[in-house]
Amino acid sequence: MSGTTIGLAILLGLVGFIVYFVAYLFAHGGTVYAISDLYLGRSTSIGASLRRMRGQAGTLLGVLILNGLVVMVTFILLIIPGVYMACRLITCIPAALLENLGPRESLERSFALTKDNAGRSFVIYLLYLAIFYAMFFLLAFPFLVAIAFSVKNPAMVTLWTMLMQVGNTLAAILVTPIFTIASTVFYYDLRVRKEAFDLQIMMNPNEAALPTSGGLPSIIS
Repeated sequence: MSGTTIGLAILLGLVGFIVYFVAYLFAHGGTVYAISDLYLGRSTSIGASLRRMRGQAGTLLGVLILNGLVVMVTFILLIIPGVYMACRLITCIPAALLENLGPRESLERSFALTKDNAGRSFVIYLLYLAIFYAMFFLLAFPFLVAIAFSVKNPAMVTLWTMLMQVGNTLAAILVTPIFTIASTVFYYDLRVRKEAFDLQIMMNPNEAALPTSGGLPSIIS
């Protein structure tokens, strides 16, 4: 394979990754907006939810990066604090999009909302992982077994590996929206329990989500 061909393949791969990631941001954020509208009894559509992501993709990217960094650092320190931090930050994306918060503020907001509720967050993660691995065993694991039986045939190993990656990607595409839906509903449930959000909506149906102060200064200040 010539250097030009390799360079073209790398370029196409990079472009494909960028397109995929942008699509992921819009799909993730659009799902949050759609679930929010349905929760609040408003009419919505796929197009309307995606249009609300205009101008929000950068914010969502910042939240994902900061959230990932915080969780990664705590995982490096110890696994249990890392899991705990992931549970406390589970609602940072709904908070960022629905309350128009920046990356840092959304993490602080989630940390405040999930106080005394890390266990419920953990259950959501467990269910998500259970569903994901069930889909993985259904869509990707058979190809992993095929690889083991084809170790002496490099061409077949390459084929089975590609099919396994496709199956793994498909499993992620199918299961990730379930987690997004669960975390968004959980966000509203916490607001209802802690801030009587349902009463706020009853008194003023057009009221936007109102942020309240939270804190995570020791982690990201």
